[in-house]
Amino acid sequence: MKKFTFRGGVHPYDGKELTENEPVRTLEPGRELAFLLTQHIGAPAVPTVKKGDRVLTGQLLGEAGGFVSARVFSSVSGTVKGIEKRRTAKGDFADAVIVENDFLYESVPFEPLEGMEAYQALFGQMSSSGWYGLHELGTRDAEKVLEAIKPDSHLRDMHPSDVLKRIREAGVVGMGGAGFPTHVKLSPSDPEKIDYVLINGSECEPYVTCDYRLMCERPGELIAGLKAVLKLFGDVQGIFCIEDNKPEAIEILRKALRREEHIYVAPCRTKYPEGAERSLIKAITHRDVNSKMLPADAGCIVVNVSTAYAIFEAVFLGKPDYKRLMTVSGDAIASPGNFLVPTGMYYSEVIQRAGGFLQPPEKLIAGGPMMGFAQGGMDSVTTKTSSALTAFSLDIVSREKETPCINCGRCADACPAHLVPSHLAGMVERHELDQFEENYGMECVNCGSCSWSCPAKRPLAALITQGRQTILARKRKAMK
Repeated sequence: MKKFTFRGGVHPYDGKELTENEPVRTLEPGRELAFLLTQHIGAPAVPTVKKGDRVLTGQLLGEAGGFVSARVFSSVSGTVKGIEKRRTAKGDFADAVIVENDFLYESVPFEPLEGMEAYQALFGQMSSSGWYGLHELGTRDAEKVLEAIKPDSHLRDMHPSDVLKRIREAGVVGMGGAGFPTHVKLSPSDPEKIDYVLINGSECEPYVTCDYRLMCERPGELIAGLKAVLKLFGDVQGIFCIEDNKPEAIEILRKALRREEHIYVAPCRTKYPEGAERSLIKAITHRDVNSKMLPADAGCIVVNVSTAYAIFEAVFLGKPDYKRLMTVSGDAIASPGNFLVPTGMYYSEVIQRAGGFLQPPEKLIAGGPMMGFAQGGMDSVTTKTSSALTAFSLDIVSREKETPCINCGRCADACPAHLVPSHLAGMVERHELDQFEENYGMECVNCGSCSWSCPAKRPLAALITQGRQTILARKRKAMK
């Protein structure tokens, strides 16, 4: 069986055995939730509520602040306490709508497509958790689910602009980490050039398994979500790209797609960072994408698995994007698992309701250990882009001693962008930023493979990121 791959990359311990067989469970929020108005790349959402307003589950809290922006919705019913600053996963502060939960979960009426009653009957009505029925119902039975959804007949009668409108109005963003507004990604300047829609099920980040569980438990909905995207581009190929360490997901989706002519599964060789857009496009299509290009420039649209599910809910159920799947894992977690989490929950509450700590962790990461953000506390809040919380009993990195570079070249072998990270890091240390840029430092994809592979334990990725950020800041200043 052919397996797709790319040049470079590394094989860190993936830790997925802690949670890969843990079905999705729902978490109920506590008394206070904080809905950041910056849950996406681009302009912050503009608040549409004020202190004292009563809001319902699924109600709009913030309107998109521009074309590259996204709407923000409440995941509970309750009373707005005000608009205050709250910490983001990156450590800075942003405006957030603070809502006091009344635990009634009264909802605004959603507007599913006509004829979705069969799907709703199959799973039972949507619970306050936002998940249709128990995870066992319909698990792996994608064909039965697709028969109830009838995506082909629904989409046949829809204009592409109506599909895009539903995605935009639901506030769907890229849930693989970047948070790029999905309606913008699905509106390339030249739609005729698109010939691949890649559903990114690689989930190469160690310890994270929520996308894997989604592929196993909701394959029919993911296929429907992909078909909604294909409606926007005509006769193109849809591909589920899944690393070969997820054989169950590959088999489930292959079985469900056996009668499809333009949608198939592409098994990818397990290697980090397979899930990075550029790496995935190179592996599947052999096309190159650089820092001055978008995937659409290479004829590709790349959509994360969780985003595909949010597209399904938006297009077919009329449901806004205010929940997301998260993995809570690591050796400091008492009961690692996968959870459906309302946006706005504080990290401390997510961990507590997921079972708490076995012991206080030395390192807590928002995301996975390769590309996640180390946390100084647990006061940040869950957003649409929160894929995981990973807690380790020991902070191994802080114990490692940095030594001089031995010019072994391992970082260059590992780099998926074909750079020489040791040289670029040295340029940053010497403040040679012009030379850094001339040597393609801006092509770094921030995957961290160089730091992981470095026997001298040099913070290569951090130094290169510092150089890139400094150059970008200078360019922004020059444009003012």
